[in-house]
Amino acid sequence: MAFWWPLIVLALAYAICRFLFMLIPPNVPSIDVDASDMVDDGNQSQENSFIYIPPRGRTQQSDKKVQCYEPATMKYLGYFPALSADEVRERVVLARKAQKVWAKSSFKQRRQFLRILLKYIIEHQELICEISSRDTGKTMIDASLGEIMTTCEKITWLLSEGEKWLKPEYRSSGRSMFYKKAKVEFHPLGVIGAIVSWNYPFHNIFNPMLAAVFSGNGIVIKVSENASWSGCFYFRIIQAALAAVGAPDSLVDVITGFAETGEALVSSVDKIIFVGSPGVGRMIMKNASETLTPVTLELGGKDAFIVCDDIDVPRVAQIAVRASLQSSGQNCAGAERFYVHRDIYSSFVSQVEKIVKSVLAGPPLAGKYDMGAICLLEHSDKLQDLVNDAIDKGAEILARGSFGHLGEDAVDQYFPPTVIVNANHSMKLMQEETFGPIMPIMKFNTDEEAIKFANDSRYGLGCAVFSGSQHRAKEIASQIHCGVAAINDFASNYMCQSLPFGGVKDSGFGRFAGVEGLRACCLVKSVVEDRWWPYIKTKIPQPIQYPVAENAFEFQESLVETLYGLNIWDRLRALVNALKLISDQNSPVGSTRRID
Repeated sequence: MAFWWPLIVLALAYAICRFLFMLIPPNVPSIDVDASDMVDDGNQSQENSFIYIPPRGRTQQSDKKVQCYEPATMKYLGYFPALSADEVRERVVLARKAQKVWAKSSFKQRRQFLRILLKYIIEHQELICEISSRDTGKTMIDASLGEIMTTCEKITWLLSEGEKWLKPEYRSSGRSMFYKKAKVEFHPLGVIGAIVSWNYPFHNIFNPMLAAVFSGNGIVIKVSENASWSGCFYFRIIQAALAAVGAPDSLVDVITGFAETGEALVSSVDKIIFVGSPGVGRMIMKNASETLTPVTLELGGKDAFIVCDDIDVPRVAQIAVRASLQSSGQNCAGAERFYVHRDIYSSFVSQVEKIVKSVLAGPPLAGKYDMGAICLLEHSDKLQDLVNDAIDKGAEILARGSFGHLGEDAVDQYFPPTVIVNANHSMKLMQEETFGPIMPIMKFNTDEEAIKFANDSRYGLGCAVFSGSQHRAKEIASQIHCGVAAINDFASNYMCQSLPFGGVKDSGFGRFAGVEGLRACCLVKSVVEDRWWPYIKTKIPQPIQYPVAENAFEFQESLVETLYGLNIWDRLRALVNALKLISDQNSPVGSTRRID
C-alpha cells in the first residue's frame, strides 16, 4: 500500500494543477469589425431602402452584378461584383503566395487565430445571427442552432484535438521492414477552393475555412449568389482575426459571382470542396477532371426518419417537427421522409398535427415567429407542385401552420409548414429533395419494410432511427445505405465535430468535418526511415544483386516462406535454407554464373 500513496498524491497534485490552470483566462485579444453598414437601424440610405424586384427578360449574370435582398421582406441590400475568370485566378495567386508563408506557422499561432474567432463569435452572436437572418430569411433561433453552435463546436474541437491529428502518425512497418520506422505525414495541399451553399452562410464559410487554415492551407471561398451580402461581412471577421495573429492578408479570400466564377476557381486550386445540388456537383466533377483536381462533394439528401412502435410519442414528435422545419426545411441533412410504425401511427400523427398547427411563420426580425421565409425566389412554387403531385396520387394535407403579417412584396417567399399523410413512393415528394417545410408521413409494418423504404432513394446522406430498444434502432440504422446515422436523435452527428460528414449515391462523396475532413485538406505522405540508423541499413542480398545468381529465385522462395510461413517450423527451415544459399553464393564456386 505504501507504494501506491506517492502515485496517488502525484495524481491528485496533477489534477489540482490542471484545474487551477483552467481558471486562468487565456490571453485572447479582441478584434474590431465594422458592422455599421449591416445593421438595419431604420436609417438606411435611399439607395438601400427600396424593395427588390427580380429583373424580367435578363439575368443577373448579364449585369455582372450579384444583387442582394432580404427574402423575408424583399428589401434591397446592395450588390457585389461577379468576378471574371481572370480576377478569380489573380485571387488564387495571391492566396498561394500567402499560403507559402502560413505553411511555416506554428500550431500555437493557428490556435490563437481560432481563439480570437471564438471570442468574437461568442460576444457577437446576435449580430451574426441577425445578418444571417436578413440574408436568408431564417429565424434567430434557427441561426443560433445552425450557424453559431456548429461553428463554435468545430473551433473547440480543433483547439482540443486538431494538432494531434495533423502530427505524424506512426504505423506498423510489417515483417520484411521490421528494421524500419513507418509513418504518415500530413502536409498542407496549398490553396483549397470552396463553393458553398446559401442555407447557412456563416457556418458554410467558416467550416471549410477553419479546417483549411488550421492545416496550413490558404483558401478561396465562392459564396452563393443568394447569400453574398452576409458572406462578405463574415469575411471581415476572418480578415480581422488573421491580422491579429500576423497572418498574410490574402490567406483567406471570399469571392462573389455566378457559374463562370465557380468554374475558374475549380481550375485554379489544389482541391475543391462543393456544397450544393447533384446537378452542379456533376459539372464541377467534369471541370475538375480536366486538371485532376480532387473534389469533395456534399450534394444534399432525402433523409429518412424512422419511428418504431416502442417510443415516447410526444418526445419524438417534437424532434420530428424540428427535424423538418428547422430553417424552414432548408437543410441538406433535414428529415424529408417520415416512416412510422402502424401501431403508433395515429397517435404520432395526432401529436405532429397539434405541433405544426401551432407554428407561426413570418418575417423573423419583425416579431416572434417560429419559422421564417423561403430563401430562393420561386422555390415556394416548386414546393406547391410537389404537394399537388402527392395529392393527385392519393395523399392528403393533414395540417398546416399559419402566417403572421407578411408584407405584400414578400408573400411568395413563404410556404406554410405542412403535414402530408397517406404518402407513398410513387410521389415526387418522397423521391426529390424538397428543401422546404413539408412532412410526408408513411406507415410501415415491419423493421425490414422500414429499411426497404429508407433505402429506396437515390440519395444517401443520413438517417434517424427511434426505438425504445437501442439495439433495435442500431440494427435498423446499420442496414440503411447512408453516410450519417443518428440513433434516437436527429442530426446529433454534426454536433460531434470529431466525426466525418458526407454521404453516398447522389448525396456525393468524400468527407468534411472530423479527422477525415481535416486530413482531407492535406497532402498525405508515406515516409519510411531506418529505425537504427546508421547501424542497420538496407543491403541487397548477394543472390539477387546484379547480375543475379542462378539460385536467386530459390533464395526468394525461401525468403518469402521465412517471413510469411504459417508455422514457426516452416519459417525456421526456410531461414536455414536462405542462409545456406547466401553462403553458397559467397563461395568462389557458387559465385560463378553459367551462360548458355
